[in-house]
Amino acid sequence: MCTAIAIYDKNILFGRNMDLDYDLFEKAIFLPKNYVIDFKKEKSIETKYKILGIGVVVDNYPLFADAINECGVGFAGLAFKDNCRYYEYNLSKKNYAPYEFVLYVLGNCKSIEEIRSFLNCINIVDISFNEKVLNTPLHFIFVDKRKSIVVETTKKGIQIYDNYFNVLTNNPEFSYHKENVKNYLGLNNGELKNNLLKELDIKPYSYNQAAFGLPGDYSSSSRFIKSLYVKNNLILDGSNKDITDFFKCLGSVSMIKGSVKTEKGFEITIYSSCYDLKEFKLYYKAYYGEKIICVDPRIFKNQLKIIDL
Repeated sequence: MCTAIAIYDKNILFGRNMDLDYDLFEKAIFLPKNYVIDFKKEKSIETKYKILGIGVVVDNYPLFADAINECGVGFAGLAFKDNCRYYEYNLSKKNYAPYEFVLYVLGNCKSIEEIRSFLNCINIVDISFNEKVLNTPLHFIFVDKRKSIVVETTKKGIQIYDNYFNVLTNNPEFSYHKENVKNYLGLNNGELKNNLLKELDIKPYSYNQAAFGLPGDYSSSSRFIKSLYVKNNLILDGSNKDITDFFKCLGSVSMIKGSVKTEKGFEITIYSSCYDLKEFKLYYKAYYGEKIICVDPRIFKNQLKIIDL
C-alpha cells in the first residue's frame, strides 16, 4: 500500500507515503549529471540531469522508490498487485525493466510530454534485477512542474492516464479511481446545507458535517478520496510551512502499526517524502521520527552521494 500526491500552488510539491510490512533500509541517493546507467538489454547512457531520490543501492546500482530530477520531473512507484503485467522481450521496441525505465526517464526527460514520447517507443520487460531482487508489481505516477500522469502496465498494454487529481494509491486500476471520485462530489469543508427538508429550519449540530461520508479506512480507494479531499483543501502560503502541511496531508492517510495486518506482520508508513520541484530538494520523515530531514543536493556539487536516513 502507498499514497502519492502532487500539489501545484505557490510551492510545487510532490511526495508519497511508503507503506510496507518490512524494513526497506532506505537511503537518500543523489546521482550527478553524466552518470553512466547500464541496462540489461539496451545500450548504457549518460544522464543529462541530476537525480535525487529515495531507494536502495544493490551492487552499486540505484533502485529508486521515488525521485525527481533537476528539471522538476519526478516519479513514485506504488504497489499494483494482480493488475500489473510486465511483458516479454520485443525486438521491435526498446526494452527496459521496470527499475530501468524510471531511471531513463529521470535521467533524460524534462517534461511529461517527453515522457509520453519515450513510453510510446519502449517495452517494459519482465527482467528482474537478479535472482534475489525480483520485479515488484507497480504502477507509476510521473509529475513535472505543471501536471501529472499515471502509467500502468496491464494485460491491455501500457496505459497512460492524465491525472487531473494529482493523487495515486493502489488497486484497482486508475480508471476505477476516476469513476469512484464521482461518488464524493458533495464533500466540502464549509457549512452543511439543509437540502432534504427545506421547509424546516434544521441546523447542523457540528462543524465539519459537510464532509460527512469522507472515507477513513485504509483501503486504496478510501485513501485516494481522503488524500484528494485533504490536499485540495490545504491552505498554502508559499513559505516553508507548506512542507509541514504537505506531511500533514500524507499523515491523514498514513498506516499506523497495528491497524493493517498482513501475512508478514503489520503494515506501517515506514517513511514519507516531499520533493520541492522548483528548488530541487528532498524532505523526509520516518515512521519513528518527529523531525523532517532536508536533503539539499547543492552541497554535493557533482558527485554521487548515498546517505543513510
